[in-house]
Amino acid sequence: MASHRKSRPTGSRVAGIRTPAFATAALTSVALLSQSANAAPEADDKPSLEEVEKKVDDLYRQAGSATEKYNGAKEKTAKQRKRVDTLLDDVAQRTEKLNEAREELGTFAAAQYRTGASAPDTATFLLADTPQDYFDQTQLMDRMTGRQKVAVDDYITQQSETMEKRQEAAESLETLTESQGDLKTAKATVQRKLADARELLSKLTAEEKARLAAIEKEKQQEAARKAAELARQQAEQQKEQEQEAAQQQGSGSSSAGSGSSSSSTVPDSSYAIKADKALAFARAQIGKPYVWGATGPGSYDCSGITQAAWKAAGVTLPRTTYDQVNAGTTVPLADAQPGDLVFFYDDVTHVGIYIGNGMMIHAPKPGTYVREESIYYDGESSIHSVVRPA
Repeated sequence: MASHRKSRPTGSRVAGIRTPAFATAALTSVALLSQSANAAPEADDKPSLEEVEKKVDDLYRQAGSATEKYNGAKEKTAKQRKRVDTLLDDVAQRTEKLNEAREELGTFAAAQYRTGASAPDTATFLLADTPQDYFDQTQLMDRMTGRQKVAVDDYITQQSETMEKRQEAAESLETLTESQGDLKTAKATVQRKLADARELLSKLTAEEKARLAAIEKEKQQEAARKAAELARQQAEQQKEQEQEAAQQQGSGSSSAGSGSSSSSTVPDSSYAIKADKALAFARAQIGKPYVWGATGPGSYDCSGITQAAWKAAGVTLPRTTYDQVNAGTTVPLADAQPGDLVFFYDDVTHVGIYIGNGMMIHAPKPGTYVREESIYYDGESSIHSVVRPA
């Protein structure tokens, strides 16, 4: 007999309760929506304001590093181009002399041809790639007059020197091409880093920009506090040195070696005179815009203004921070004097000129102007070294 058992309705069980098919679909939709909601924060992974600030600072620093590489490549390219021009002028002059020597030998060859005297030998010599080898093989010199020998010697010398200079010019041209490539690469890097920084800043809301400005103001206040602290330390140190000097004069003890170790870093009066001139020039540039690769007079980058300031004092500094850091005597930060150069970061990619009291004049970065600022503007750890030029 056939079974009359009813078939079970399709569906599934949730917590022991049988659910119809449409209920299952609804539960699935809820689960998917829940997953989407949980995943939404991950999709909107916007960096924090602090992360944006750090990224922008890093980009500006990388742009500064690339700027110094650009400055170095530009200087090298200019020198190499000048060398190439000099060599090409030299080659042109030597080629002209070589042609004159060849013409003189041609005159002898024509005369010999008219008289029937060894014309083929001289003509073949003029066409030879290696005249000296031709001489060795044919002993042509033995059949020439004294005047002819002088002309041939001059020709061989001119040809040899001209070939050497041509080779030197070719090598210099190759070096110039490499320098131009380095210059192009550095320029592209600077432009890319600055563009990335501008893009990040453009995405900030007005509120975020205001908060960023507040953070920057707090950093400046802390930097000013650190500068004031350094100024107090330097004033106390100066007072101690003056007292020590007075005691030595009073006791008549002024023998060599009796001074303190820090007194050896005090500059003489001639340095102070030069430093005053450098600082007077630097102060006159305050308010002019930072432009990477610029050396004045309308705009500057960081090493451009330090170079120009010391040039005004009669001292020639190298173009880049990498070279300026080696263009003087390193002194402790506590002994920094007005005119000294303060370098920043492990890769030595920024520099300012110290004015005293923990302050400096520098060209900070794109979008800013030459200004007075605490040497702690980017934190104490960013200070690399202090160098006294001249």
